[in-house]
This record gives sequence, C-alpha cells and structure tokens, in this order.
Amino acid sequence: MPSYRRRLPHIHQIGEPLFVTWRLADSLPVNRSFRPDDLTDGRAFVVFDRLLDVACTGPLYLRQPALAEMVMRHLVRLAQDEEMYSLHAFVVMPNHVHLLLTPNTPFPRIARLVKGSTARWANQLLGTTGKAFWQDESYDHRVKDRDE
Repeated sequence: MPSYRRRLPHIHQIGEPLFVTWRLADSLPVNRSFRPDDLTDGRAFVVFDRLLDVACTGPLYLRQPALAEMVMRHLVRLAQDEEMYSLHAFVVMPNHVHLLLTPNTPFPRIARLVKGSTARWANQLLGTTGKAFWQDESYDHRVKDRDE
C-alpha cells in the first residue's frame, strides 16, 4: 500500500475509498495558540476543521460563486470525463473542500491535477497569479468500513 509522510501520514490505495480535505493557503488563524504536536493526527484534523468552519478572517475565496463553481466543475469533470476516481460526495466550504472518493489512479496525481489546475484558474480570476492558493499539504484518511 503506497504511503508517505510529511506533517501528516498519507496512506492510500487505488480502489479504496478516501476522505480528503484541502484548505486555502493561510486559512488558519495566525494568532491561534495551538500545538498540533500534542495531538494525534486525527484529533489535530478535528481541531483544524472546526477552526476552518468558523473562520471569518483569512482567505474565504470559495465564497465567491464563480470560484466555488469552478472547483466543483473540475472535481466532477475529473471523475466523469477522465475517470480518475469515483466521486461519492463533496462539499466546497468558504476556505476548504471535503471529498469522498475512490481513486482509480494514484492519489498524489489526482491531488496535483485538482489543486494545480484550480489554483491557476482561481489566481487568474483573482488577479493573484503566482500566489499560493491551496495549502501545500492536504489531510487524507482511508475509509476503513461502511460505517466510517
């Protein structure tokens, strides 16, 4: 089973469901005193996710209908036209995206295609070409059973 580790461990396999979260660059509050090293990766994700859900500062670009729609269309296109994954569910939030998918190709390739393309298009729309749009790393979690 392919795996690698950056800040978080990444373990995924073609044909196994995966829950993924991507967030916008610089979307977590800078003044928040939080030490993720004190928590497990799963607990740290929960804290980060709650912070993102209530954020009223930082980049909230995905509130803009044109940007949210562009991300949604690209996610669906890669699933339907390119058949890179089966897309089970997704939600686009103001500063992050959640996906439930089953990859048909290695996940790092999927992440590069989704994040790279949408970042270029978003930066063109925003007039911020060359600026980081997505946070470099994502959170992904292999779905172990139907209840999960």
